[in-house]
Amino acid sequence: MRPTIVIAGATGFIGRWFIERYHTKYRIIALSRDEMEPDPDYDKAEWRQVELYSLSSTEAALRGADLAIYLVHSMHPSTRLHQGAFEDTDLLLADNFARAARANGLRQIIFMGGILPGEEDDYELSRHLRSRREVEITLASAGVPVTALRAGIIVGKGGSSFRMIRKLVERLPVMICPAWCTSETQPVALEDALKMIDYCLDRPEAFDQAYDIGGPGQTTYMDMLKTVAELMDKRRIIRPVGMFSPGLSKMWVSFFTDSSRALVSPLVESLRHTLVASDNELLRAFPDRIGFRKAAHRALYGKEDFPEVPRRKKSAHREKNTVRSVQRLPNPAGHTATYVARIYQRWLPILFRTLIRVKTEGDLSTFFLWGIPLLRLQFIPSRSDDDRQLFYIIGGRLVRRKDYGWMGFRRVLNGEYIISSIHEFVPALPWFLYVLTQANAHRWVMYRFGRYLEQGKAE
Repeated sequence: MRPTIVIAGATGFIGRWFIERYHTKYRIIALSRDEMEPDPDYDKAEWRQVELYSLSSTEAALRGADLAIYLVHSMHPSTRLHQGAFEDTDLLLADNFARAARANGLRQIIFMGGILPGEEDDYELSRHLRSRREVEITLASAGVPVTALRAGIIVGKGGSSFRMIRKLVERLPVMICPAWCTSETQPVALEDALKMIDYCLDRPEAFDQAYDIGGPGQTTYMDMLKTVAELMDKRRIIRPVGMFSPGLSKMWVSFFTDSSRALVSPLVESLRHTLVASDNELLRAFPDRIGFRKAAHRALYGKEDFPEVPRRKKSAHREKNTVRSVQRLPNPAGHTATYVARIYQRWLPILFRTLIRVKTEGDLSTFFLWGIPLLRLQFIPSRSDDDRQLFYIIGGRLVRRKDYGWMGFRRVLNGEYIISSIHEFVPALPWFLYVLTQANAHRWVMYRFGRYLEQGKAE
């Protein structure tokens, strides 16, 4: 009987190619934020809609799976307003996935992360690499064995990093390359990356292991540009300059490649490091890996098209003015989420000097301003524990939809931080007024609450 694999991030570059290559070997459950149109001619995977911000939705989506491949990176917001840094969102999504994997008894999670600099590197990790490492730790926190495959640039048709290289070569006859273009890196061919994922799946000796993966040789971003220019038969002048200006680099790479800053930033920030694969058992199991030149040629001229997936179903009605806020709060005392949620309700009236009052009756908490009920939260004990506190947003003058949103406190990274989050909140205020007032007020309140926790006053 074929093992069942669930792929989170299945509509992306790696997910699509894995389905294309291995749908006959595995039964595949492919996860997507959107519901897919039924397609009788498509039999490579079972597509399931999932809201990864919701633990219950994630648990349902993983039902029936034996193994998982986690390819999620929260670059694109799913609400009209998204407050918070991408690394905090990544942390929350990974925690949900780890809990859901444990609840469904999965045997293993494969995570595609990023190569980390060696100990000799004195630079601090970029935000992107630090986030990838945090996700790796978080996925393993629920007890399901994790295998982390840490890669640099993956070279293949449809890959965003290689697409940026190709676009730069296509559009710029002269390229002045900043210092980060000369950092050593070790790209890996798409075919090799897919084979390594397949090799590690359900292999006990790979459980709870991290492997750097890369091609047979090291190169630099500037040399990759030159190689691609040769393959495309483009005469290009490519010259290095001795400066590192990540902000300027992000602007010109984004402009000339039609790529979002969210996609460009991780590449530019990570390439300030030397990112080469350390020798390991997995690399030794694949001695005949494909070099960059051959991988780039396949990406440019390979006959296979980028794999298609079923069309997304058009939603009959989707709430437009939704808000998501994900805030990381320091937790130096290692408090439980239960404690922090309770302290928050006591602290808020202190912050506003009794203008705001919180009344708690059983599992219902109501926040009043001068006697006006602003917000009503319903605590959900059946979906809460000391690491996670869940509240449904069920009413109040600030709320337009009373059946839609939820709020939570989550203890993450061994209690080092608390993630405070609000999801699918629909404000009652007109949108422009909400953005100018209530949204900024919430951000400021959570910043002050974070300072309160950091200073150890929540004792």
